[in-house]
Formats: sequence, structure tokens, C-alpha cells
Amino acid sequence: MLVCWLVLDRVEIPGPELNAARRRAMLVLAAGGDPHRNLDLDSVAVQRLAEELDTPGRRTALTTALDVLPTSGLPAVAGAVDALRTDADLAWRSFALALLADEIADE
Repeated sequence: MLVCWLVLDRVEIPGPELNAARRRAMLVLAAGGDPHRNLDLDSVAVQRLAEELDTPGRRTALTTALDVLPTSGLPAVAGAVDALRTDADLAWRSFALALLADEIADE
């Protein structure tokens, strides 16, 4: 569900808060072994990041961003977006996973 990566910039999280939360998630990831191993929605680091950054306003911003994501002619993307729209917790964990993956990619 990395379709959330497409909307990372549409959910406002102040830089210092986001950086600190991602840093803590990276420490959790590193404590479990290789910090560059494959991530998934059930990774402890992903779950902790999702919990730490979770607010009703941010969830609303994510839902809005997914609602306006262009999916015409992209059935796989449309299916993924529909799945995220129907499960707010899945969408939020997917967003956290995308944030953490983006952090790892920048290293």
C-alpha cells in the first residue's frame, strides 16, 4: 500500500516533530537488526511511528489526499486507494510505512 508515498506532502507534520519521530522509528528498526531490511505494515518501527504521529486532523488530511489522487485508467492504484479508504487504520499505517521508507531511501 505504498500508494501513500504519493501523498506524503499532503499531510502536514511540522519538520521537527516528523524528524524526531522518524529518528526514533529508525532506532527501533536498527535495534531489531539491519535498518535497511524490508519493512511491512506490522513492523514495530512502522507501528510506533504511526502511533506517535496519529492525530484526527492528519487522518483527515490523508483521507482527503487519497480522495483526490488521480486513479483514472490505473485499476491497481484505484483498487489500492479504495482499500485504504475503507480501512482508516490500514491507511494510517501505510502512511507511516511510506514515511519510514522515504527516510531510508534518503540515506
